[in-house]
Amino acid sequence: MGSSWGNLFSPHCIVLLLLNVTHCFSFVQTVERSGHVDECSALFQFKESFTVNKSASVHLFAFPKVASWKREGDQNRSNCCSWKGVECDEESGHVVGLDLSSSCLYGSLNSNSSLFQLVHLQRLDLSDNDFHFSEIPSRLGHDLTNLTYLNLSLSGFSGQLPTSLGYLLSLNFLDISNCKFHPHVPSSLGNLTQLRYLDMSSFYEVSNNFSTGQGIDSWSWVGKLTKLHTLLLTETNITGKFLCFMANLTKLEHLNLATNEISGQIPSWFMKLAKLSTLLLGQNNLQGEIPRSLFQLKNLESLGLAYNNLSGLVEFDQFFQLKKLKVLRLSYNKLSLHIKTNLSFTLPQLQVLRLGSCNLTELPEFLRSQYELTDLYLGQNNIHGRIPKWLWNATRETLFTLDLSDNFLTGFEQNPIILPWKNLITLNLWSNLIQGSLPIPPQSIRNYIVPENHYSGEIPPSFCNLNHLHILDLSNNNLSGMLPQCLGNSSGLEIFTLNSNSFHGNIPQLCPTGESSLKMVDLSYNQLQGKVPRSIANCTLLEFFNLGNNQISDIFPSWLGTLPALSILILRSNGFHGMIGKSATNHDFPKLCIIDLSNNDFSGMLPSNYLENWNSMKFVDKSSEQAYFVVSSTSDSSGGYAFLYSITTFEKGVELDYFQTPYLLRLIDFSSNRFEGEIPAGIIGNLRALISLNLSNNALTGHIPSSLGNLTDLESLDLSRNQLSGRIPSNLAKLNFLEYFNVSHNYLRGPIPGGQQFETFLEDSYQGNSGLCGKALSKKCESSISLPPSIFEEDEDSGFQIELDWYVVLPGAISGLIVGVVAGNFWTSKNHEWFVETISRSKKPRGTRARRGHRN
Repeated sequence: MGSSWGNLFSPHCIVLLLLNVTHCFSFVQTVERSGHVDECSALFQFKESFTVNKSASVHLFAFPKVASWKREGDQNRSNCCSWKGVECDEESGHVVGLDLSSSCLYGSLNSNSSLFQLVHLQRLDLSDNDFHFSEIPSRLGHDLTNLTYLNLSLSGFSGQLPTSLGYLLSLNFLDISNCKFHPHVPSSLGNLTQLRYLDMSSFYEVSNNFSTGQGIDSWSWVGKLTKLHTLLLTETNITGKFLCFMANLTKLEHLNLATNEISGQIPSWFMKLAKLSTLLLGQNNLQGEIPRSLFQLKNLESLGLAYNNLSGLVEFDQFFQLKKLKVLRLSYNKLSLHIKTNLSFTLPQLQVLRLGSCNLTELPEFLRSQYELTDLYLGQNNIHGRIPKWLWNATRETLFTLDLSDNFLTGFEQNPIILPWKNLITLNLWSNLIQGSLPIPPQSIRNYIVPENHYSGEIPPSFCNLNHLHILDLSNNNLSGMLPQCLGNSSGLEIFTLNSNSFHGNIPQLCPTGESSLKMVDLSYNQLQGKVPRSIANCTLLEFFNLGNNQISDIFPSWLGTLPALSILILRSNGFHGMIGKSATNHDFPKLCIIDLSNNDFSGMLPSNYLENWNSMKFVDKSSEQAYFVVSSTSDSSGGYAFLYSITTFEKGVELDYFQTPYLLRLIDFSSNRFEGEIPAGIIGNLRALISLNLSNNALTGHIPSSLGNLTDLESLDLSRNQLSGRIPSNLAKLNFLEYFNVSHNYLRGPIPGGQQFETFLEDSYQGNSGLCGKALSKKCESSISLPPSIFEEDEDSGFQIELDWYVVLPGAISGLIVGVVAGNFWTSKNHEWFVETISRSKKPRGTRARRGHRN
């Protein structure tokens, strides 16, 4: 026995043993390093089936991982285990993990993809790519049954979710959010009983085909997933009331059902979900009171109930029972909060508190002891008085967002020259009563929003040093002085609104370096002078530009036509002058929807060359879900800000303030200038999306083009105070949406067109045209003799302008009647075709219509 052990440890045996161990270790290393040849080949084929396109991924740090995948000369010794995103098992060498998230992949994923040869895969992440509306092949569920982790979010998949997903019985993580799947979810997903994490937020696109919500009972399969600790179903269009199957999910820690159509009361069985740390139910149709059972969720850290119809008086100190609470959102319900001032117990340290529109009348005293607050929103309440000093003492180091907008605050308890919050990113004091000079924000500020107050004085030059500024909104205050010329130097500035103040002097050189994020510039209603800076041509992202109601003296800034995104251009009520020449290219102002040049000193012909190129006024997508023109700031420090375009126009006979400019609005206002010549008939009639056209108070001549009858969406047409002649075209009666029509103070004659719409317009729409007659006027048309239009009355759009009225030629016509009868037979026999054509034209009925139409 002893000799056997001795032989085993002889030098010869030890050497052999070491050689074997070394060989085995080397083999394992080779397998680990190289992987299986067939799997490496499948990976390479998978790579080759796609193209790399930067726009296929939206993540800031996206990069093409597959770009580094290379085959060695000997394909039998592929080293795919070292490729980016590839993970191999240390022992078997099989590919068990593939992470190609945010890899800029573009193309289709088909059922014959080599991906499905990787049958040992346990983790697959294809999120944030563009698979071009591919359907998920059913093979994924049949062949990749070892998957425990599957992430297909934000990847452009569409179609029906395959039933075979329910075969992935080992799956504990599934994310198919932000795709465009069919809304029907196969109940086979209820077989995934090992799931811990499920995210189906925005998993399908609400379209015209699938616009109805999915009843909450169609999600009953979720009740079988009893091991879930995270369930995210935001923006899935779930409708109906809560059903008790969710009470089975007792291991849930994070539940997000926000932005759906869930109705009814918050059920009491939520108390069974004792492990919940996140409960987000905002933006639904929940009603009733906040149940007391919620205050028994002792692990709750984040509670979101904003934007519902919850009501009743809430004793706010109940929330302080939730000692772990960090985030509380109750804004925009019908709640009234009762907050006690003397609290004898320890309060939870909140980080986010949002109590907008909660009927508060003062800043809550408990904020004195909130030393970790980063986000405070108390907008749209009835808070009076001054912002107390204790607020900045408590939050000086921590506060990122302060929003006290739409209250009745008059200022700070101690007016600071410099705001005390060292790390403040967003300050929103919109619509208060704050007086004094503008407080200087810290260098960290991105969004400085203080419109509709009583701030006075000048803009401090130190504002030019705010290098991170995204939004500067000082509109509707009492500010004055010259604008610091350095204000336009910030390349990150997106929204620049200083309208309705008393600034004077020149406009700063905006976008001077050519690198700019500017999307919205509103300097209207000031006293600015000089010319429009040419540097604005560098603002290639500019969408909204409003210089209305200033003292600018310049010619038409035609170079603005190069801006590819410009949608709204307002230059009204300035000193612009001269002729508007021809456009430099056929693509100037490619996205222009609204232009207002009214009340200036422009002269010459109407700019038909520009009108011809304004394609956004020729067609509008009425199926778009966008209701208003809006510009969004990319500053997302507090959820981002979306600014609605606000404009003032003279439309439908009155000055209209659009605080929210409708997305369908297409408007041209060239009124109150010195334009002359004819209205370009063949061009103006192509702008079929126009809602409002105002050419009044110019020196236009010629006829009203009948092509205006093509503008079937037109609601307001003002041609008054020109020198137009001829008749009002009868086909204007086709304008079923026309609410305002004014052709007063011209040289028009003949009958007013018939039709119900024209019968609604009063006499002042036609006054100052002595030759007009009709029901709306005191001068009635001759009803005893029904006379057709003159055969010489032009087709107005042809440019032929000789006009012969029947009441002038009638005596001669009667005198020649006898001669005409005698010679008629002989003449018509030789000119039969012309005669028939002329008579049938003269008897063509005037355009009339039934009731006014309604928009969908």
